[in-house]
Amino acid sequence: MKASSASLRAALAALALAAAGAAVAMAGGHRGHGEMGGRGPEGAPMMGGPMGARLLDAVKATPEQKQRIQAIHDAARDDLRKLHEGSRDVRQQMMAALAAPTIDTVRLEALRKQELARHDQASQRMRLAMVDAAKVLTPEQRAQLAERGQQRRDLMERHRRERQALDPAPSR
Repeated sequence: MKASSASLRAALAALALAAAGAAVAMAGGHRGHGEMGGRGPEGAPMMGGPMGARLLDAVKATPEQKQRIQAIHDAARDDLRKLHEGSRDVRQQMMAALAAPTIDTVRLEALRKQELARHDQASQRMRLAMVDAAKVLTPEQRAQLAERGQQRRDLMERHRRERQALDPAPSR
């Protein structure tokens, strides 16, 4: 069965959108959560931007701690930006491979693996930044942040349950 050119264009557009979304996620997500915009494990916010400043104020971080954490954040943001920029070429190659008259699945798999390697590098860099920032804080401050994070997760879970109760998903 031969695919129509309209369905092929729609499939390519969907793939391009998915690739762009993955790239934004790799670079730190959307910019609504501070400058880095990223989320750490369990959805915990990264320590940059306005949200990070509020969290550090809440645990009474000293000016020195804030300065050190800001430096860690800035270095991680720069590293993640470089990774994001490096992945543009891979995405362009993937789109070209998908638009070619003959689909080279071996080439597409190699490109997918390259992109996965970049995602892994970004994840490792974000983890390193979180560990480095955590080392700047005292055990008491880290415990306070963990408690605030748990409260936030509990609140989000409660909101999810409330929304689900108002508009349950259709049964399958």
